[in-house]
Amino acid sequence: MITAFLSDTIVKGGVAPLFDNPREYGLEYEDITFKTADGLTLSGWLVKGGTDKIIIQSHFGVQSCRAGFTPEGKGMVKLWKEKIPFLKHVKYLVEKGYSVLMYDFRSHGESQEAKGNWVSWGPQEAQDLSAAVKFVTEHPDYRKAQLGLLSICMGAAATTYAYGAGNLQQYKNIKAMIAIQPMRYLDFVQALGLPGFLQRWVDAENSKRVGFDMGAKSFKEDVKAISIPTLLVQNDQDEYLNRNSIEEYYKSLTVEKEMLWLSDIGKKRAAGYDYLTKNPEKILYWFERHMA
Repeated sequence: MITAFLSDTIVKGGVAPLFDNPREYGLEYEDITFKTADGLTLSGWLVKGGTDKIIIQSHFGVQSCRAGFTPEGKGMVKLWKEKIPFLKHVKYLVEKGYSVLMYDFRSHGESQEAKGNWVSWGPQEAQDLSAAVKFVTEHPDYRKAQLGLLSICMGAAATTYAYGAGNLQQYKNIKAMIAIQPMRYLDFVQALGLPGFLQRWVDAENSKRVGFDMGAKSFKEDVKAISIPTLLVQNDQDEYLNRNSIEEYYKSLTVEKEMLWLSDIGKKRAAGYDYLTKNPEKILYWFERHMA
């Protein structure tokens, strides 16, 4: 019973319904759908700014969707005390002349469920990011646009896996990435502080559900394949932080790079996501630098 419960909190999808809308922020947009290589239909918003620069946002996993995070319906223990509305920083980008594609990963928001409705922490979701890039690149309004990747937590993992698989290097229109708090699955499970036997049981259950050994899967070796300038952002008080893993990620980047440690914003992991919505200029400057 406890093993299934813990596994549900880690890999069960379908707990992040859509809760916001661009029209509430005075933004022009259209509802869009596109297909992944393995045949799933993903849903999103194409928020319209300029046609020469577009950002693809990939949200964090399980409790998030394209709109961000809401504590409603999330049980007794909350990831964050209030909503984290991603449309706040998207509005900032639109005012700077960017369009933004906000999409739901498989098994999140309004996108189609993956097999079993399980979340893989990036390896399978990498196909979603690749499909989003293909959609934008082939869109008649953005074929000549520069493209940036705003990749948040599992979004950063998915992007890293996609580069490692060689799925993105063909897109010379991608000019920069901001990777916010990428996390390896094992770092999270170990940070939970479970007894060894229980961690092994949970790992086995998670792996059975998603269809591969999650404990053995890591994007560690994929980082060096990233071929665009990358800003790495991390809350230095994150309760799940493995500092060695973040420093290793940064060291493995072989492109123009910068490390931004967020200090004194609180010990919750979600404080880093909340910071983005409230201080977009402190993070999103990276796109201005590389997509001028």
